[in-house]
Amino acid sequence: MAFILLIVEEPGDRKQAGIAEGRRRYDRMVEFGKGLGPRLKAVESLLTDAKAVRVSRRSGGSLAALDGPFAEAKEMVGGFFLLDVATREEALAIARDCPAVEWATVEVREVGPCWAE
Repeated sequence: MAFILLIVEEPGDRKQAGIAEGRRRYDRMVEFGKGLGPRLKAVESLLTDAKAVRVSRRSGGSLAALDGPFAEAKEMVGGFFLLDVATREEALAIARDCPAVEWATVEVREVGPCWAE
């Protein structure tokens, strides 16, 4: 079963933590990922939303692009781990061990088609 762990951070947390703490966190996450072995299918850290762009289709059919940072955002996805595990419980156990739970929320989502519930 495929699950994704989304690392959901408060906007501004990285800046507040500073570079040294950011590097310490990053190194801990890299080590955590290495420990997952073959269960880990993909992992990436994402930059802040300062350079992000949101693309959407307006009600009239035209496309719109909104440059970040997004003032209305209450949280941002800071990275992800894509897992291949046997059960949801295994994915939850991995999430509980993730170092990011100390400074962020780790959201566990099963991967599947958008029409499935």
